[in-house]
Amino acid sequence: MKLTQRLLWLLLLSFTVVSAQEEPKDKDKDKSPEKKSAPEKPEKEKEPVLSVTEHELTIDGKVIKYRATAGYMVMKDAKNEKAKANIFFVAYTKLDDGANKVDPTKRPVTFSFNGGPGSASIWLHMGAIGPKRVVMTEKGESLPPPYRMMDNDASWLDATDLVFIDPVSTGYSRAATGEDPKQFHGFNEDVASVGDFIRLYTTRYQRWGSPKFLVGESYGTTRASALSDYLQDRYGLYLNGITLISSIMNFETARFTQGNDLPYQLFLPTYAAGAWYHKKLGGAHASEDLRTVTKAAMKFVQEKYAPALMQGDALPAADKAALAKEMSALIGLPETFIAQRNLRIDIFTFTRELLASQDRSVGRYDSRLTGIRYSPGTERPDFDPSYEAVYGCYTACFNDYVRRELKYENDIPYNALTGDVQPWNYNNVQNEYLNTSELLHRAMSRNTNLKVWVANGYFDLATPFFATDYTVRQMGLDPTVRGNINLTFYEGGHMMYMVPAELAKLKADAAKFYASTLQAAGVK
Repeated sequence: MKLTQRLLWLLLLSFTVVSAQEEPKDKDKDKSPEKKSAPEKPEKEKEPVLSVTEHELTIDGKVIKYRATAGYMVMKDAKNEKAKANIFFVAYTKLDDGANKVDPTKRPVTFSFNGGPGSASIWLHMGAIGPKRVVMTEKGESLPPPYRMMDNDASWLDATDLVFIDPVSTGYSRAATGEDPKQFHGFNEDVASVGDFIRLYTTRYQRWGSPKFLVGESYGTTRASALSDYLQDRYGLYLNGITLISSIMNFETARFTQGNDLPYQLFLPTYAAGAWYHKKLGGAHASEDLRTVTKAAMKFVQEKYAPALMQGDALPAADKAALAKEMSALIGLPETFIAQRNLRIDIFTFTRELLASQDRSVGRYDSRLTGIRYSPGTERPDFDPSYEAVYGCYTACFNDYVRRELKYENDIPYNALTGDVQPWNYNNVQNEYLNTSELLHRAMSRNTNLKVWVANGYFDLATPFFATDYTVRQMGLDPTVRGNINLTFYEGGHMMYMVPAELAKLKADAAKFYASTLQAAGVK
């Protein structure tokens, strides 16, 4: 073999040996347990998909184009890392109509919720201020199923954008996976979670420059009055106006307990309204109108009844008998029965006894409405006929509406009113009554531009109108802001808007409230 060929052969052999030696080494390295691929970064958790649809509504002859947004807003911890709750909301925002562009600095946004505790926002949403409403009778009772809804020409959407909020455990709102829902079931906890939602919505949807309002009903007025202070103090979010529908801020006015005579006094004018409606009044009151009767009842309470109850057992027997007779003429119960009860008639005694001779009870939410007694002649509790008048029809209509028109799908039950939030945590007021009117007082003293409108029904035994009037009069407001609160009253119950005629009045009063509040704020 020539020298050149031998050198080429040796070089080739050397390359082959080296390659053979290095190949297994590479394979072993690949198989080594120490070799790991770079960890993949977890995908950022995505917000739930919202359903967004567009619609039209005619109010006072004007067509309003609006966008509806339905779905969850994820509420996270203080570090904005861990999901704490999924709060369901439905928002309605006005769209440009071509000729007029919507200016968010002049277009108000109103956050709406109901009460309970344990109630979703369905009642105000589907009964009073949303773009759709449940069809009721002229008296405010449910029609036979299947129920139906209609365009709501009394909606507030012409004056303001609307955001309906379901607190945690109500509606579709739930605590996040692994989170204890009890952390949201209490006065302070509820105010914080709803207030935090309002702050986040205001930020995310760029509404810090808009006039801002709240509207609450029932315990929702407790929440709204407390939020006035929370939003100011926690986030510097100052409100233009608050609407309190069927208001309760001072719980001392509604707790029938031994030693607390205030509810007996403040409920009596509403007893008189119910007795008047069912034609159970005697004497001169039988021919009087509603407002004359209620004024007479309020005068009786202030001038005779309250001073008598203050005497307790020292009240002379003759005075007690005279008062029982006068009370009987005002509230329609037998004077011997009233005297036997020591002049003190609680709400459930009244609803059970007013029409006992007919084996009927009257409604707590609306004393005009009646129901069949389960066990006539006994003190066993019955159902509330005024709740039955709305529960089935509102629930059915909303469940149909949210899927069919808002295109939002969710298979969990929609909790219109649930006991899952009980027991409600009132640890902030141990050995005292909750009174959020002081929080509203504080907010109004700091924000002297804040306007408050209170609406109550004459036939509402859940949050009586005289109790609301008393609470407002006891707020101790400075004279410069005392005129910022306005009260209106309606010939309806807790949900006065169930009666179409009263719904129209509520709408007219709302228009005045928004117009005057915005004018005072310099917003046209």
